[in-house]
Amino acid sequence: MERSDILRAGAMIVVFVIFLAALHVIHQRPAERPASDAPSASTPDDLSAELLRCAELGPQDAEDPHCQAVWKENRARFFGRPARPLLLQAAPATPPTTSAPQGGKP
Repeated sequence: MERSDILRAGAMIVVFVIFLAALHVIHQRPAERPASDAPSASTPDDLSAELLRCAELGPQDAEDPHCQAVWKENRARFFGRPARPLLLQAAPATPPTTSAPQGGKP
């Protein structure tokens, strides 16, 4: 055997040992779960419920304006724009109160 054959065999053994060591380290660490602030896909929300309702209507009710608004909101959420509430909320019935004292004295 020549010297180059011995070096080549030694290099292959070193690479193989490094590969085995890497596999050992990978399997020893516990799998880390990524923490995300996004809600789980399994948690239903109002938009998901409305999407299911509109999907069950079928093609005869595809022109429903409420369902068109729901699908538009779903597209906006898919493309990364923040989700907005589906229905506009009414203004409060009572006027806002101030903390300033009432009366003649300041």
